[in-house]
Amino acid sequence: MHSNGVKNKKSQGKDDVWSWAAAIPQALTESWSGMIASWRFSLKLRTSRHELQWDPAAVRGIRVKLKEILSSHPYLQQSVSRFPSFPSMQGYSDIRIHEPGADVQLSQEEQQLIHHIQEAAAAANRSNVTRTQAYLDCYISHPELHWAFLAHMVSRNAGWNMSDLKGGLMSDLTDPTFKSNLYRFLERCNALIFQDAYPQLLLYIHSRNKGKPLFHLLPHFHVSSFMTPFWEQFWQDQSSSPLTVALIINEQNYIEGRVARHPFYQQHILENPFFRMHELTRLNQIVFPLGLVRRTESGESAGPKPLSPTRPLAGLTIPKFDDLSIRIKAGRSLYALLFGYEEIYRAVLAFARSTKHQGSRAEYWPALFTPTLEQAMNHGHAGSDLITSEWLPGGQRLYSPYLEEIWEDEPPEPIPRYDWFQGRTMFRHIRKPLRPLLPDITHAHRAALEKTSIVHDVSDQFHPH
Repeated sequence: MHSNGVKNKKSQGKDDVWSWAAAIPQALTESWSGMIASWRFSLKLRTSRHELQWDPAAVRGIRVKLKEILSSHPYLQQSVSRFPSFPSMQGYSDIRIHEPGADVQLSQEEQQLIHHIQEAAAAANRSNVTRTQAYLDCYISHPELHWAFLAHMVSRNAGWNMSDLKGGLMSDLTDPTFKSNLYRFLERCNALIFQDAYPQLLLYIHSRNKGKPLFHLLPHFHVSSFMTPFWEQFWQDQSSSPLTVALIINEQNYIEGRVARHPFYQQHILENPFFRMHELTRLNQIVFPLGLVRRTESGESAGPKPLSPTRPLAGLTIPKFDDLSIRIKAGRSLYALLFGYEEIYRAVLAFARSTKHQGSRAEYWPALFTPTLEQAMNHGHAGSDLITSEWLPGGQRLYSPYLEEIWEDEPPEPIPRYDWFQGRTMFRHIRKPLRPLLPDITHAHRAALEKTSIVHDVSDQFHPH
């Protein structure tokens, strides 16, 4: 009986492989039609544009101040460059380089404010869920802080990627050790960016409440000297775009030495073949769900029929995480996509305000994902189902769990204290963002999901669990 069972499973496996193989012509046809639909929908999204503020004279003035900072602090040239090349970055939480302004005598009120902001940042930095909400709260209360909304949406994507690691498809394609390391990698990026940027946002909000700029306190939060001229200029002209670009440059440089060039993460994540597989699937896609799409029991849209069987998405594909310049360029493009097109901005904001972030992809595509394991499919032919069906039936959807139900909060790791700003290399990235010509990513995202599913199916047939 055992041998018959094995034969039957092998036979079933061959049938499943032939099933999705037979569906490939249909998938190719849908791919072509999907590309056309995506192009048409992108044109629609681009009809109403919003001009991003960018004062060349003000930006030139900022560059002059940045050069003055470099010339007045030569120690930056000598010391900072050594940190990313350390053989290990673990175990030294208190290594610091003298930060200009940090030794200035503070008033008791200023000391209390610093302590208050540090406590608020530590409390909100508990998990991806709390960080993501904190960003949105900042933006809702002060909509001139464009970066806060961009960070909210990118942080949502980080949460979805974390949940994927224990979801129905990617969970089966990677070994437990790599999943744990990749989670630590994603969590560390998310947490470090928040730890650096959120105090800056809070300091600005307190400055507004006080009616005077408090940016002389930035060094006490270990913020790079690169940011001070941008905050000072923003206080004067409220031009959101240069500040947003500066924060994008700053945060990507902040994690460059602490994560992307960290020896442990380079060896166990960025150089791991599993990471490249993730880049070929969905990990490198940043998606912004558009608006409210209510579904009936039959799966039909209660409102106007969207482009695809799911809520439309705007977004971009980032080709390589381990390239700093590519990450910065992608950040600028995502910002221009989010704030440069009126329809995208309104629709994404409607989604963000109406949809609580919990880390499940069911938040934007409930017709394909479920956060409930009992309602998820448990067979090995998800690929063929996705190719042949617009929707997945109830009880047979892809498992995308809530983040806080599958991952425990990570204790903070040691963080090296140093100022990454040590030269003029990043000056070339201080430029006005350009809007992407093809903002729609709906079809590309679903196509990546199909590819992942097919790989999952084949793996399941040859390596059954």
